[in-house]
Amino acid sequence: MTEKLSSELEQRFLDMEENYKRIRFELEEAAIASGRSPEEVTLLAATKTVPVEVINHGISLGIRHIGENRVQELCEKYEGYAPVDLQFIGHLQTNKVRQVIGKVSMIQSVDSERLAREISRQAEKAGRTMDILIEVNIGREENKSGVLPEALPELLGQAAAMPRLRVRGLMAIPPADAEKADTIRFFSRMTQYFIDIKQKSIDNVTMDYLSMGMSADFADAIRAGANLVRVGSALFGPRIYR
Repeated sequence: MTEKLSSELEQRFLDMEENYKRIRFELEEAAIASGRSPEEVTLLAATKTVPVEVINHGISLGIRHIGENRVQELCEKYEGYAPVDLQFIGHLQTNKVRQVIGKVSMIQSVDSERLAREISRQAEKAGRTMDILIEVNIGREENKSGVLPEALPELLGQAAAMPRLRVRGLMAIPPADAEKADTIRFFSRMTQYFIDIKQKSIDNVTMDYLSMGMSADFADAIRAGANLVRVGSALFGPRIYR
């Protein structure tokens, strides 16, 4: 049984090595096509359901940023990660904020004043400053998290005024069932919001990161202006739920 597990793990490592090379190549091509250097685009490995040993093999290949979607999974795997920048990219409940403060460098999914205030409160208690991205519900999906575009300026202002928070940019996930042309339009709209906010020079809002694009569409997102992409299954293979 152990021999079989070792063989499966070895094959997964080999597959990931090939995937990583291909993703880096596509990222570099897309960055250049958008008029930027590949170094200006951050690849974040989305590690939901991925075992620690597989994540650590990815880190050994050169992955420098990972993102977890679920608090419980993050906490269970936390002590096992090799040195890496860890971010939280999933929906975050206010009652679980304290569990990620001090473990992650950035929370990408802030979508309400209530959540921002709790992050601020817990960061103050821990004596830390927390970097956040504001998540935008760009597709206006009823069952998806994210602030609606028209409410974005208000939430930006509220979060920027809270102690121990730094607003570093925006995050979005277009509708999964959208046609490619529509997805690109959503990406372009997010880029325009990003540019417009940056030009306003709001105190404590730096707009360093535009996080959008996942396994199926990260190259399109980069060409549209993203500088942080979250890639999971294209790198690690299909998710395995146990």
